[in-house]
Amino acid sequence: MELRSLFMRQTIMRKVLISLLPIVLFAIYSFGLRILVILAVVTAAGVLTEYLILRFTKRGAPFKIPEAIFVSCVLFTLILPSTVPLWVAALGIAFGIFFGKGVFGGFARNIFNPALVGRCFVFISFPAFMTVSWAVPFQGFPGGFVRYSAGTDAITAATPLVQSGIELSRLFLGQIPGSSGEISSLLILLAAVYLVYTKTASLRIMLSGTLAYLGLGTVLYLAGALPAGPLVSLLSGGFLFAVVFMATDPITAPRDKTAQIFFGVLMGLLALTIRTFSVFREGAMFAILLANTFGPLIEMQVKQFAERRRMAHEQG
Repeated sequence: MELRSLFMRQTIMRKVLISLLPIVLFAIYSFGLRILVILAVVTAAGVLTEYLILRFTKRGAPFKIPEAIFVSCVLFTLILPSTVPLWVAALGIAFGIFFGKGVFGGFARNIFNPALVGRCFVFISFPAFMTVSWAVPFQGFPGGFVRYSAGTDAITAATPLVQSGIELSRLFLGQIPGSSGEISSLLILLAAVYLVYTKTASLRIMLSGTLAYLGLGTVLYLAGALPAGPLVSLLSGGFLFAVVFMATDPITAPRDKTAQIFFGVLMGLLALTIRTFSVFREGAMFAILLANTFGPLIEMQVKQFAERRRMAHEQG
């Protein structure tokens, strides 16, 4: 049996993988070849978990593994620090695939993004590996393309979320510590353009989430609750990556166009609120999971409101 015959071809997922390729390459350049090792371990654990779930649920019936599993594995790898232990990465993706997708019945039935479920699990269960130390990215060519990792002599406890005075150019280009795929705002924005152009992701969710984040950020900054300006806050941390790749997940996000706007606004407001007022510096992860929880309700209420307006118009 050919290996490719085990997988279900999904054009949309392949477009997402294409958009992620430059970010993966930049992650390797910034943090070394260890990123490839993490990706290989995560992919092996994720595909195995998906296979076992399908093997159990199909009960002998033929099945194919959705190519969406590769998107989940790449996304999960990119939202991890480059210093994360390999066993934590493997455990995290297995947990995310099983509890984020498998328990709901598999692909297209889940309401939560599996990669985010996995990250939430390792973030809460192993906080020392996720929040205490960060590798300083390599500078200059060939960077991490010829090195395994940054090494223990290049570890910092400060990310842009807890630093002040970071230049916007460094935030935009990705010359900062952070999770391997979240540091370059430039590449994330280019990926967003590609995804919107190919009609793979919702521009409404991206724009509504970003504008809500910037709007609340401006209010909090003027009130003195936010130490940095809203643009600095937007470019630091993982919000941009989350709103482009996670919030627009075609399975877990609303399909109704109006509901997508409300969904994006809720996600943006929650992300900055959690980041500013909770003990968690990075709020985008929790914000999307909470927005996923309310997504079906938002979509139902929007459709019911539209139906009531239509009936009132017909009667009037």
